[in-house]
Amino acid sequence: MKTVKLAIFIGLFFISGLAGAAALSSYTFADQEEEQAFRELTAKIRCLVCQNQSLADSDAELANDLRREVYALWKEKKSEDEIVDFLVSRYGDFVLYDPPLKPSTYILWFGPFFLFLLGGYILSRTLKSKTEDKEVELTNEDQQRLKTLLDDDNENQEATK
Repeated sequence: MKTVKLAIFIGLFFISGLAGAAALSSYTFADQEEEQAFRELTAKIRCLVCQNQSLADSDAELANDLRREVYALWKEKKSEDEIVDFLVSRYGDFVLYDPPLKPSTYILWFGPFFLFLLGGYILSRTLKSKTEDKEVELTNEDQQRLKTLLDDDNENQEATK
C-alpha cells in the first residue's frame, strides 16, 4: 500500500512540473537562448492568483493571460527591465518575488526580523518571570502559625532522639 501511495505522489509531482513546461511550450522563440531568457523572466514574476508560484509554473487563467501579455511585450523587443517596470506599475511590487528595498516594502524586508525579535523578547520575559522567586509577605497570623508549626516540629525531632 505504501508503494502505491509513493508512486502516486511521485507521479503527481512530475505531472505538476510538466504543467508549467506545457504552459510555455505554446510560445515560439528564435533560439534556445531566447526561450531560456523568457523562462527566467517568467520565473521572477509571481502569479497573482496562486501567490506561491511563479508565472512560469502556474496554470491559473490569470497567469495564462499575464504570460501572453509578457510574451507580447517580449516580441515587441521590450527589455526585461521594461517588462518588469510595466508589470510593477500595473500590479505593484507584489508581482515580483524579489521586491526592491524601498519605504513601501520595508515591512516585507524587515517585518519577519522584527517579529522574530519581538517573539524572543516575549519569550525571555515569560521565562524570566517564571524563574524569579516571588517573595510573599506573611501576615502576623501566618507568621504565628508558622512559628507554631516549627516549634511542634522541633519538639517532635527532640522526642525521637
